[in-house]
Amino acid sequence: MKYLIVGPSWVGDMVMAQTLFIALKRQYPNAIIDVLAPGWSSPILERMPEVRRAIDMPVGHGSLNLNLRRKVAHSLKAESYDQAILLPNSLKSALIPFLAGIPVRTGWRGEMRYGLLNDLRTLDKKQYPLMIERFVALAYPDKEALPTPLPVPALEVNKANLDSALGRYRLTSGAPVLALCPGAEFGPSKQWPAGYYGEVALIMARRGWQVWLFGSAKDRQVTSEIVSYLPKTLQDHCCNLAGETTLADAVDLLSRADAVVSNDSGLMHIAAALSRPLIAVYGSTTAAHTPPMNQNSKTLWLGLECSPCFKRECPLGHMNCMRKLGPEMVLKALSDLTGQELLEIRE
Repeated sequence: MKYLIVGPSWVGDMVMAQTLFIALKRQYPNAIIDVLAPGWSSPILERMPEVRRAIDMPVGHGSLNLNLRRKVAHSLKAESYDQAILLPNSLKSALIPFLAGIPVRTGWRGEMRYGLLNDLRTLDKKQYPLMIERFVALAYPDKEALPTPLPVPALEVNKANLDSALGRYRLTSGAPVLALCPGAEFGPSKQWPAGYYGEVALIMARRGWQVWLFGSAKDRQVTSEIVSYLPKTLQDHCCNLAGETTLADAVDLLSRADAVVSNDSGLMHIAAALSRPLIAVYGSTTAAHTPPMNQNSKTLWLGLECSPCFKRECPLGHMNCMRKLGPEMVLKALSDLTGQELLEIRE
């Protein structure tokens, strides 16, 4: 079997898509899996052994550009794929597999894709509450029972790139590493307060831990604020990598973390797929749909009456779902994961 997978447009979703690839390989060990996805996702796909190659999707998210989609479809015809599986639910995502003449085109019912897909499934969200269930289900005939346990994402590390990144960013491995991922591309409602991250960083630095801060260039302001909560005598324990690393570097460097604290974000799913001890902080969203899938993780969520709202910004203006989730909760979870008592030195 030869598959073309149309991949999602978010980092976390792309990590979770590996569950589909694993499910296909379990059925057909010799299956060829190519993934049509945005170019930024290549470092993630390269760390999935199930994927033969990543194919750059040159049309931006939300753009139609029918002529360019026709060119991409024409270039894929020679591959003679047996089946296309679409993870996005948009009409636009169905155009290239249809134009490429792929005989079986599978996906969930979405934006009027009748005719474009000929294996069109109706999603029962109660039957498949987890996103990975919705991905894995597309590897099997419609309504067939899913395997148990479900496959989980498991990224491989590029050792050569890891060693190079450690050198380029002048990182040492002499002390345990706490990775902090305080950004959230979706919006501020998913961001735990910088001051809370700062308190956790301070306590861990006092314990002799290194603190590595990850994120995009957009997160540089918040990561710099976190560093500022530490006295200058401890700031050399921190390395602010936000906006400095490539995605490939971030994946490989996260593999060296002894513990990770993260918002509900793409980096959280990467840390989980690397099986790092992980504290995932949820506020406006919930782990009921997209939890970290590794066993050595803890999810924290208050479950307030107003949450989950799934809004980019708090519609009530108070952000209580995050503000009331104090640093002591994260420190307690870190204590459980690391075996170190952390609350006793909060003063």
